[in-house]
Amino acid sequence: MVSQLTQSLSENSPHQDDPKKLERIRHTCAHILAMAVQTLLPQTKVTIGPTTDTGFYYDFDRQQPFTPDDLSRIEAKMRQIINANLPIIREVVDREEIRGEIEQLGEPYKLEILDFIPEGETITRYFIGNPDCGRGSTDTIQPEPSLFEQVTLPPDEYWWDLCSGPHVNFTGEINPDAFALETVAGAYWRGDETKPQLQRIYGTAWETPEQLSAYLQQKEEAKRRDHRKIGQDLKLFSIQDDAGGGLVFWHPRGAAIRNIIEDYWKKSHLAAGYQLLYTPHIANLELWKTSGHFDFYRENMFDSMDIEQQAYQIKPMNCPFHVLTYKQDLHSYREFPLRFAELGTVYRYERSGVMHGLMRVRGFTQDDAHIFCLPNQIADEIIGVLNLTEQILSDFGFTDYEVNLSTRPAKSVGTDDVWELATTALKQALAAKGWNYIEDVGGGAFYGPKIDLKIRDAIGRFWQCSTIQVDFNLPDRFNMEYVAADGSRQQPIMIHRAIFGSLERFFGILIENYAGDFPLWLAPIQVRLLPVSDAQREYSESVATTLKKTGYRVEIDRSGERLGKQIRNAELEKIPVVAVVGKREVENQTLSVRTRKGGELGMLTLAELQACLQGVIEEKSTL
Repeated sequence: MVSQLTQSLSENSPHQDDPKKLERIRHTCAHILAMAVQTLLPQTKVTIGPTTDTGFYYDFDRQQPFTPDDLSRIEAKMRQIINANLPIIREVVDREEIRGEIEQLGEPYKLEILDFIPEGETITRYFIGNPDCGRGSTDTIQPEPSLFEQVTLPPDEYWWDLCSGPHVNFTGEINPDAFALETVAGAYWRGDETKPQLQRIYGTAWETPEQLSAYLQQKEEAKRRDHRKIGQDLKLFSIQDDAGGGLVFWHPRGAAIRNIIEDYWKKSHLAAGYQLLYTPHIANLELWKTSGHFDFYRENMFDSMDIEQQAYQIKPMNCPFHVLTYKQDLHSYREFPLRFAELGTVYRYERSGVMHGLMRVRGFTQDDAHIFCLPNQIADEIIGVLNLTEQILSDFGFTDYEVNLSTRPAKSVGTDDVWELATTALKQALAAKGWNYIEDVGGGAFYGPKIDLKIRDAIGRFWQCSTIQVDFNLPDRFNMEYVAADGSRQQPIMIHRAIFGSLERFFGILIENYAGDFPLWLAPIQVRLLPVSDAQREYSESVATTLKKTGYRVEIDRSGERLGKQIRNAELEKIPVVAVVGKREVENQTLSVRTRKGGELGMLTLAELQACLQGVIEEKSTL
């Protein structure tokens, strides 16, 4: 059960009435931000300013750090620019002419951006304000009709940036009460740690003040739910500097939840006809060359190690190991489909600046599975994966999804017929489920089309988790075969799929979705016994032993604190059920039970408590 605030956030989460309009607003806000910064702090060098999912940012090169007072002044200047209702004007420019202007301005980053634009490609810049101010001819400017008739232009208010758009026509189309500057962070130019460090100003922008308010409320709630803080407060996990960044330590309580997740996952997959695998953590580097990872994924792989004059690579993926398992035997078409599944730990290099708690780490466990099937089995197998995904995600409390279907990109492997077959099968599976989806034309992997699921959490945020990908690449690279009905050797269809994505990231999502207040079946400690004094410890021990033998996770408060403090501690630690054990409870062989969500349950016998707990756990509900 979610709180009233949480339900309100989920139902009224910020949304966009017109995604294209919102993109124009946010892109223009980035330019207005840069204009405001250079107006107030003219020695600042500008770089790039793209949009984000919730707003925009701009990277600046400035010797002095931006202060909170600077942000306030910049935000005020941005509102002044917006209220001036200045026009946004596009101009097609000549490469050498614009190079001269940029050199005169002393903007080295813009020169690098200009050099990055391929020869022959149209180069454009966008003006905010009057482009005639201090300039010569503007014959190449392409304003909207009647542009200059709609606004009185201040003579000295103009600024421009190399850009391909899109933008609004006038700054006044942006609601001055629907944007805000948020934070300043460090960023390397081009994301390269060897290049200069810049200052990035983040902002958010929406169509209406109401959307901004909803976003800020959601952001505040997200801060309260931050899995890093909750993980520390509840002693669930840590990332130890002594061991290195991005490597997760699962503490006893977090490990208890992981064990529940893993047991549930294994039972669900065995019931769905999967065979479980365990594969090595390293392999000869030649394997990764055969799979293509060494050529196409090298920047995300750790360096290889030498073992007996051979190079070995710690695995970034599980796929090649499942392929080798398949190839150990020659398979008949009668054996298909073959479904291999593994909770396989992989290691990928991530820059220190992008790692984030459990959400982006260097070592993580994927809930990986690979299906090998016949071409005419693709649709049924995809439906089976979608059914299993729906079952698992709903049991963990996620029932609202955004579904994306990504189709063939410009550069790909495989024949037209195979791509058509696979894409049609994915569409048929989604149709059979009755799921609406967004088609991302050309957004598939080079080796096959895919379906991605984003789950919506308790406060309306979407998280990328499940993915299903058809692969024509690995079967070809590894010369995979099966014996067809006519006795010929044919190549199987390979389907990659993951439901959680990774256990670490999914655990982080769970923590934030429940704000650490897990349902009874997932709670690391389900029941805490609170003996009033040492005289009740023997009875408490016998109750705990009985509950543990029947599978419940129980502990006795051994703090020696007064009862009121014990209850308060259990509340802070989000223990679902507490049972007070006093003199009367011992005499009557009962427990005084209180639940975190439902309040007092009164005096219960141990058998009554067990029956109550079992029903709630089976339904995966709250007590």
